[in-house]
Amino acid sequence: MATLIAPSHHSRVEDAEALRNAFKGWGSDGKAIIAILGHRNVHQRQEIRKAYEEIYQEDLIKRLESEISGDFERAVYRWMLGPADRDAVIVNVAIKNGSKEYPVIAEIACVLSAEELLALRRAYHNRYKRSLEEDVAAHTTGHLRQLLVGLVSSYRYEGDEINVKLAQTEANILHETVKEKKGNYEEAIRILTTRSKTQLVATFNRYRDEHGISISKKLLDHASDDLLKVLHTAIRCINDHKKYYEKVLRNAMKKFGTDEEGVSRVIVTRAEKDLKDIKELYYKRNSVHLEDEVSKETSGDYKKFILALLGKHD
Repeated sequence: MATLIAPSHHSRVEDAEALRNAFKGWGSDGKAIIAILGHRNVHQRQEIRKAYEEIYQEDLIKRLESEISGDFERAVYRWMLGPADRDAVIVNVAIKNGSKEYPVIAEIACVLSAEELLALRRAYHNRYKRSLEEDVAAHTTGHLRQLLVGLVSSYRYEGDEINVKLAQTEANILHETVKEKKGNYEEAIRILTTRSKTQLVATFNRYRDEHGISISKKLLDHASDDLLKVLHTAIRCINDHKKYYEKVLRNAMKKFGTDEEGVSRVIVTRAEKDLKDIKELYYKRNSVHLEDEVSKETSGDYKKFILALLGKHD
């Protein structure tokens, strides 16, 4: 369930005018920006952006970029984009940042549905005038390239059918791949980039039943390897993306210096989807409410904006 609290009725013109007022004077009024944009759903935000452009002949997103800065600006900028466009920006940044962020590409590709991933590829193409596959391939080599290109170009079947025999066979193939860090990567890549998520979960369950350990835990033994890091992320996101996101948030706030990029990515992309479930998992796992952790680890308008998306009132 979503955490965003948005009104069922709002005036896009009044919102556009209120934002314009927030930009007047020395420095912008962060509180007013958050009061509006932190409480509007994706459709309402697109309507406000249209109204703003019609009234002031100016792109609201560009204006926001010039009025606010830092983590607050980055989070608001992504929030203002449509989901496919936002995912395109996140993936493009991850490609540019190199190997340490390649798992983010796998994360986005494996969490999205087949249709959402197709929409992301279209948005990427429109925005960057290149295909996503082309950019991923240009920045990677070998098995890592094969895996990431396969993940971003996948169009998985989304039914509930499971082939039990196939799950057994492919659990064995995956076991051979992760054992001793040797094995048939091509086969493992084929399995992870083509099978339906339901079939893959059956394969991962089979692996655990057979070997007494989850495949993602087994892969952690070799977590320094870029390919295995991406494999690990893909498997975790396909298996249970909510648990995966809870861990991203935990890691982002538990280390020395908060990883605002990680916090923003999860909260901005999931606030209108399943952030409520992720929040509950966070509490179960850490015995602390996500909102309290965010309050402690972040500050200023960025903190207030993230808390608004988490459904917390001032």
